Amino acid sequence: MPLSESDARLWAMLAHLSAIPGSFVLIGSVIAPLVIWQIQKERSAFVDYHGKEAVNFQITMAIAAAVSFLLMILVVGVFLLFIVGVVWLVFTIIAAVKANNGEYYRYPLTFRFIG
Repeated sequence: MPLSESDARLWAMLAHLSAIPGSFVLIGSVIAPLVIWQIQKERSAFVDYHGKEAVNFQITMAIAAAVSFLLMILVVGVFLLFIVGVVWLVFTIIAAVKANNGEYYRYPLTFRFIG
């Protein structure tokens, strides 16, 4: 059964915001958006789009965080990890707001693993 427009906006927003609680574990931020996308993608093209965007961005940020963590040996990783964290949080919130407003949002600086 297809989602109503308001439900689609809600699920799209949740696909983005669900990454925040999982961010305390390296791949935790990927799991919740992936689950939401997989469950709701057939019911709404809008949720399908935002779910893919959220999963792709979270995978990209997890890779960036892992590289930054490894670079902590060279001290520069501490600064990179902070920058990755700020970029991750800001873009996640922007995407959630856009989804809630019914707009399509494409994350910048993102590898498209899922097309």
